[in-house]
Amino acid sequence: MVDFLAENNLCGQAVLRIVSRGNAIIAELLRLSEFIPAVFRLKDKSDQQKYGDIICDFSYFKGPEYYDSKLEAKPDLQDLDDEFRENNLEILSRFYLAFESVHKYIVDLIRYLDDLYEGVYIQQTLETVLLNEDGKQLLCEALYLYGVMLLVIDQKMEGEVRERMLVSYYRYSAARSSADSNLDDICKLLRSTGYSSQSGAKRPANYPESYFQRVPISSTFISMVIGRLRSDDIYNQVISVYMGITVNLVEAWEPYKAAKIALNYTLDSANIREQASRYSVSMEGLRPQIQQLLKEGFLREEIILDNVPKLLNCLRDCNVSIRWLMLHTADSAYDPNNKRLRQIKDQVINDSKYNPKILFQVLLDTAQFEFTLKEMFKKMLSEKQLKWESYRAEGSERMTELAEVFSGVKPLTRVEKNENLQAWFREISKQIESLNYEDSTAAGRKTVQLIQALVEVQEFHQLESNLQVCQFLADTRKFLHQMIRTINIKEEVLITMQIVGDLSYAWQIIDSFTSIMQESIRVNPSMVTKLRATFLKLASALDLPLLRINQANSPDLLSVSQFYSGELVTYVRKVLQIIPESMFTSLAKIIKLQIHAIMEVPTRLDKDKLKDYAQLGARYEVAKLTHAISIFTEGILMMKTTLVGIIKVDPKQLLEDGIRKELVRRVAYALHKGLIFNPKAKTSELMPKLKEMAATMDGFYRAFEYIQDYVSIYGLKIWQEEVSRIINYNVEQECNSFLRTKIQDWQSVYQSTHIPIPKFPAVDESATFIGRLCREILRITDPKATCYMDQLNTWYDLKTHQEVTNNRLFSEIQDTLGTFGLNGLDRLLCFMMVKELQNFLSVFQKTILRDKAMVDVFKAMLSAVNPVKGIVANASKGYANAVAKTQRIWGPYLESIMKVGQMQILRQQIANELNYSCKFDSKHLAAALENLNKSVAPSERMLVHAYYYDRMIHSGENKYLIHCQFCRFSYLQRMTCRKATDPVDWSPLVLGLLTLLKQFHSRYTEQFLALIGQFIRSVMEQCTSQKIPDMPSDVVGALMFLEDYVRYTKLPRKVGLD
Repeated sequence: MVDFLAENNLCGQAVLRIVSRGNAIIAELLRLSEFIPAVFRLKDKSDQQKYGDIICDFSYFKGPEYYDSKLEAKPDLQDLDDEFRENNLEILSRFYLAFESVHKYIVDLIRYLDDLYEGVYIQQTLETVLLNEDGKQLLCEALYLYGVMLLVIDQKMEGEVRERMLVSYYRYSAARSSADSNLDDICKLLRSTGYSSQSGAKRPANYPESYFQRVPISSTFISMVIGRLRSDDIYNQVISVYMGITVNLVEAWEPYKAAKIALNYTLDSANIREQASRYSVSMEGLRPQIQQLLKEGFLREEIILDNVPKLLNCLRDCNVSIRWLMLHTADSAYDPNNKRLRQIKDQVINDSKYNPKILFQVLLDTAQFEFTLKEMFKKMLSEKQLKWESYRAEGSERMTELAEVFSGVKPLTRVEKNENLQAWFREISKQIESLNYEDSTAAGRKTVQLIQALVEVQEFHQLESNLQVCQFLADTRKFLHQMIRTINIKEEVLITMQIVGDLSYAWQIIDSFTSIMQESIRVNPSMVTKLRATFLKLASALDLPLLRINQANSPDLLSVSQFYSGELVTYVRKVLQIIPESMFTSLAKIIKLQIHAIMEVPTRLDKDKLKDYAQLGARYEVAKLTHAISIFTEGILMMKTTLVGIIKVDPKQLLEDGIRKELVRRVAYALHKGLIFNPKAKTSELMPKLKEMAATMDGFYRAFEYIQDYVSIYGLKIWQEEVSRIINYNVEQECNSFLRTKIQDWQSVYQSTHIPIPKFPAVDESATFIGRLCREILRITDPKATCYMDQLNTWYDLKTHQEVTNNRLFSEIQDTLGTFGLNGLDRLLCFMMVKELQNFLSVFQKTILRDKAMVDVFKAMLSAVNPVKGIVANASKGYANAVAKTQRIWGPYLESIMKVGQMQILRQQIANELNYSCKFDSKHLAAALENLNKSVAPSERMLVHAYYYDRMIHSGENKYLIHCQFCRFSYLQRMTCRKATDPVDWSPLVLGLLTLLKQFHSRYTEQFLALIGQFIRSVMEQCTSQKIPDMPSDVVGALMFLEDYVRYTKLPRKVGLD
């Protein structure tokens, strides 16, 4: 009969592909469970208020028109809905494909069963498949994997969250209009079950059987599978379902009367005591046994070959004991609110004398023993044929030599010529030579016969008297024995070790031992070498999901391998992170001693002061801490390069990544805590906090400078890379609030899985420390409360005339956050400017373009000033009337324009500081870049680049805006801030207007300047005709604007004169 898994067996290959796909689907579900957008949980009040109207559960399907009409009635809500779609459709599509694959899996399995029933596969029925060992296993796995999928979905993705994601996908995708879509079936399968994975949550009625019944499966098939399993499986009360997902049958079987009664027989107090005591005694006996086997030099080749069954039994007993104790004492297996479960757990712990540290030590020793035994056996297996042939050659040569001895030709003390023995030994030599390695069974039988013949020839021919002949015979027998041992080295032993040593049940439970692992490493860093064997043992769990995928030659092999290998490597990093943490703790003490205790030795020192500067105690403490750091480094480097699944783990890279992770964690936390400001403080906390933060960052920098030689890393390179990554990531997250399409963590080029940048809850309207810093700078330099002196680069308080801050602020930011921080602030200010300009345009359209009365006013104004090159008659009255008619619209405009100007001044100061730092720290590179910049394009600093700007208006209506500015300049006497009640700062106003004009076509600027010129000429003409001696302040303001316009834009003065 054809092998069920043979490539030409269509029936076997079909179910193998289904099972392979099932394992891949579970891996994808587990992977996606880490990327559920938090907004779909609606846990925060802010999320509920903001997204409550656009995120719906399945109640949406009862009246979709109601929800859609509610959206259409509110443009703001519709805009938010569009933004939400753009940000989440990609991840929703990924989740939907995973959900769809679950439904397709069960549909394909049912179709396969129907094909078996209808005789599509010739000579194969459900009964014959279940009679076949492989067929039975695959069908059981196929049904079991479907159950695992549903349980994983319910445990990892809450029912309400699933419903919200499916409804959102339905609303945003084209699936709703597709005739081929099976979205309805998927929604029916994955609607909320009411189950909650939270501790103490009540189990829903008829759960999980009602959940499993949502897609009907042949009851005959299920009965036959259970019938086959009933005689095959032995259950414990706590079992591992799949890759560490544990279930306590006491709780799981509670609703099922017959199962509950059957289980209760095994759960009486006496039986639990018997089981727990048995494993306790087993652990006590196995510990010294394993430790004896691990003694250096004990496990030798001959010991292993002579004791394979004993060693395997020892390995089996260790793994069985570890498995039982781990599963039956795991916190995840017991609901703390269930009294009976608590009693069972307490009894198991007491009767087994459970000690997690002892269990962990046995696990370590077992893993080390298993690893050593496997490696030695692999080596013996690889050298098996070579050694066997070597022993055969040695035995044949000994027999040939003995034949020559009895020929009388080769002299040997007191050996007479014996032709019969000569012929006999030659024949034995030929027999040994003829042994065939490929036919191991026949060779083994024949070898035993040859050994017996050599024993008999020694007895019957009275050869004992000649010690040299006896030695030859003994050596030959020894080589023949070695051949038998070697031929019995089978790959089946490795397979047995793999099955016995399976640790997949501990895939999640092992995390409860993390603190014990880390403490043991902290006390003894060389413990890492033993942990390596434990990690490799845990890697064997990958065989469970990959076996069928590999057999089916599925393309999912790489993806699934990468997922589970990545999960394991992440756990390895988590355990070993204690080393960088301990190093940084020691490092903090070293820096504290260096700064506060150890005095810096001067270049010249008087002899009598030498003792004062020696400070032997403090220097000894520094040396002791430095030695501890070196020991930690040595410990992790002892681990050797290890292949964990399909990912190669390099200990040096692991150490560097761990140091980077700890650095990122500490620096990010310091920046978060150090840059929180109180906006109500009488005196700004900005400068003191920046100075304090600069000292903290300098401490980190000095620490890295000190540590790099002792741990063999490039300290400065790591420092610059990680600090820039922290700042750029925080800038990116802060800028997200200004973007329609947000950059998610998994899309960010700055975020990393292995070296994650922590996110902290917001303390105010800013999302990150960079936002708080930027808003604090904007607050203290508010143009409504301060006056900026351009020549001094200083801000003064409008009321007290005291200095608020100056350009030293940006030098302090440079000292604290470096170039990356200044660049990040500049980028954030650009986003804020764009937002302000968009607000300006929105207000402009609302107050002018959509107001017919105001449009008529501006049309009348236009006709009054035309032609622009002419003179306006009765200018003072005409301009005064225009200002009076448009008085109400200037407040919001003035505020927006000055905000933009304020940000431009800050950007100027940032550019000046960056330019100065660049020329000071890297003058050659600065000169090269300056020349390149000049050769490529002219500098236009005032332009807000299109990269930051997503909406620009070039409408003919903008001529009204220009006339607004024209009329506003007739009001300049109030802009010079002569009254404290009307605070206007000149520089922000000019720069704001300039930036605003730069957003439109140059002809608008030309027209604006022409109108200013007309205003100056008209007013001055009137003053001349009326013989007014003083130049009006309005004209002075207009001329000042032109002067500053030319200066800021670096245009020739001729432009202003024209």
